[in-house]
Amino acid sequence: MTESAREGIDITRILDAPRELVFEAWTTPEHFATWYGGDAEVPLDRVSMDVRPGGTWSLVIVVPGTEMPFHGVYREVVAPERLVFTLKDATAPADIEGEIVTVTFTDRGDKSTEMLFEQRGGNLTAEQYAAAEDGWEAFFDALVAHLASL
Repeated sequence: MTESAREGIDITRILDAPRELVFEAWTTPEHFATWYGGDAEVPLDRVSMDVRPGGTWSLVIVVPGTEMPFHGVYREVVAPERLVFTLKDATAPADIEGEIVTVTFTDRGDKSTEMLFEQRGGNLTAEQYAAAEDGWEAFFDALVAHLASL
């Protein structure tokens, strides 16, 4: 696949935490706010999550001098195995659904979890997908640190 044909993001991580805890880190504001955004601040009072099919989520990442809002709708919630949700930021056109994020959590049997992350939608350029992938990698580094602190 050439870089110009890039249509999404695929990331696999092995996390040293039980699947239920990893799922909880994705689905509760107190956990999500600690790692989404990487090193940036996500104020807990700016996080909203209605984790059910058709429910919405939103948060604001705060970096010096700017705020970056993100939001979407949960399409599928199968605890603790799978989440599917839409993702939009403030730059996304109002008339699109946004990117589709699918996260699958597989219990490895040793109190660790394989997390398969996919983002699709075709709404971003190849360069934007590359930047978004770098962002997700930083977020997942923060997720690893958060899980290690529990």
